[in-house]
Amino acid sequence: MLESVLHYLHNWFLVAVYDGLYTIKDGSIELPFLQSGQYFRIVGSLFNDGVYQYNEEIKLTDETFDGEIWALAVPKMVLNITHQIENWEEKNAGKEGFTSESFAGYSYSKSTNSRGVAVGWQDVFATQLAPYRKMSGTYQFAYPNPHMTPALPYEDNPWR
Repeated sequence: MLESVLHYLHNWFLVAVYDGLYTIKDGSIELPFLQSGQYFRIVGSLFNDGVYQYNEEIKLTDETFDGEIWALAVPKMVLNITHQIENWEEKNAGKEGFTSESFAGYSYSKSTNSRGVAVGWQDVFATQLAPYRKMSGTYQFAYPNPHMTPALPYEDNPWR
């Protein structure tokens, strides 16, 4: 679920990218640049692409791959929201796919979002996730939003 949340946020909380040839043996991988408990993402693997927590219990599929390891620094609040989303998903499992039904005098309707689709975790937790969400696409780097970082005031005009 954490990978889905980070993908939705367009924010991986990236610390560093380590490119190289990696070997996973007996279900584990040696990553001396990570701290125990730190989250990381594997990119370029045949069997193990995804987000994992670096600890003793990690179980990966054995392989050797030429790819990247992304060291992540996921905030605790994002992890807490992810656990809330998992609980919400568990509670609401099997309720997606239709917005209303009726039979034999009984009718049932679910709330929908602005697109007319049944409400999902993205709608329910949008407000909580908003501070961590980034714009999607690479245009954010080519055309930065000048309003994202406030300008420093000038001595002659404090409003600029």
